[in-house]
Amino acid sequence: MTFRLSSFSVLPFLALTAAGCLTASSDAASSNTGTEEQSAALRAPRFAQVRVVHASPDAPRVDVYAEGIATPLIQGIGFGEASLYFRLPAGTYTLQLRAAPSTSADPVAYSTGPLAIDGGSKITAVASGLLGSPGTEAGFRVLPLSENFDGGTGSARVRIVHASADAPTVGIDLGNDNPSAPEVAALARFADTGAAGVEVPSGMALQVGVTAGGNRVTAFTTPALPASANLFVIATGLLAKQPRETAGFALLAVGPDGVIGVIKQNPKVYALHGVQSLGPVDIFAGDAEIVSNLAPDELSAGFQVPPGAYTLEFYGTATGSTRPAHAALATLGTGTLEAGQKYLAVASGIAAPGYRSPVTLSAYADGFDLSPEAQTKSLIRAVHSAPDVGRVNVGTATGVRLTRTLVRGLSYLESTDALGLGVAPGQYALGIERPNDLFPAYLGTWDFALRNPGRSLVVVTGTLQSPPGSRFPRPFVVDTTKAEWTISAPARVVSSIPSH
Repeated sequence: MTFRLSSFSVLPFLALTAAGCLTASSDAASSNTGTEEQSAALRAPRFAQVRVVHASPDAPRVDVYAEGIATPLIQGIGFGEASLYFRLPAGTYTLQLRAAPSTSADPVAYSTGPLAIDGGSKITAVASGLLGSPGTEAGFRVLPLSENFDGGTGSARVRIVHASADAPTVGIDLGNDNPSAPEVAALARFADTGAAGVEVPSGMALQVGVTAGGNRVTAFTTPALPASANLFVIATGLLAKQPRETAGFALLAVGPDGVIGVIKQNPKVYALHGVQSLGPVDIFAGDAEIVSNLAPDELSAGFQVPPGAYTLEFYGTATGSTRPAHAALATLGTGTLEAGQKYLAVASGIAAPGYRSPVTLSAYADGFDLSPEAQTKSLIRAVHSAPDVGRVNVGTATGVRLTRTLVRGLSYLESTDALGLGVAPGQYALGIERPNDLFPAYLGTWDFALRNPGRSLVVVTGTLQSPPGSRFPRPFVVDTTKAEWTISAPARVVSSIPSH
């Protein structure tokens, strides 16, 4: 963290408060007419503890001032950070935010209006909303949350704050086990679950589902929560952003000593059935069926799992969702799946006996370039999942010849750069060939429509051999541009080798 508390920021308040107390004590002693109310006022706590959490994804680093005081209370706090608590004398304050670094003469980016700060109170002020959307429902605001967690029972207590500017009213499913009946039924934007906190198990990772209309929107895996811990869990970021982006929808966990961490969404996986000579399959992780009746060349709906590595078992499709007792057709590992990431998991190989192309599973993480410059291009990433084709070249084509090679010498199970290859959007005839110094073997030309902006995985599957139930090599386009990925099969326009 690069922000800091200003060491002299509360001295003007302390001086004024001290002077006021001395005057009050002197008057009371000289007149000897102090009432019980005056005595109680003198005994009342004179200070509050206040801290600021920056949860606005479009706001820059800011300095926090109290109106009328030239020295900032906090300097340079950025998105996803929390200040330490600082002491403020009881009173009414207007907090002002200025882009850091600043002086009190610089323009005010946001002003809270008068805030009553009671002595003895403990306040977490959450800066939320969008600074660039003033006057709208998503507009920037500061949520002053007075802390009053219930006493410890050995479990942890969390106060959940909905601070995501583009998310609707949501349910919170603690355990992520029943989206139709979440423990928190309806948490509105910029609302929270209350000062007492919600009791949750300690000593273990917690699954947290976010629901809308009885359906799961996304899910998170928290770290193990300490016993009797009192935590803020702040939903921040934007659903419109990719989960892997800094401004993507995420949970910000804040404990008594500051930020514990940013919890990104559970990884999401899309499975593509590219295995030759294998019909529809059900896929299990342990005893849980995660994909049902996935047909050849079909892309599954996206499914989320907690971060980690998994062993997936493939069975021929059957009725029901109970894991079969017989041996799986294939048992394959995913590799490590990371929070905040989306993956394309391609099952490939030849399942027919006697063919030397074992069934494999390869997971490709979404790494497309999301920079502003990339938004003017259509990005493609080639994935080679055709087991017996050998190396391939991919490019624009005329007739049975590549006129511009975009991808050269890609081997089985390899992919091109995860950032993607940028091309001008439009309609293309893309060809695939097996390189040869003298006579390249041309596999065909397909009609591609590349959108603007667009991010597409071009996956080559199939086999040159002819086992039962196999398909000739062809490309499929997995469009990752929208929140839910889709697959399409471009039309073949030229073929120099007859398909089978």
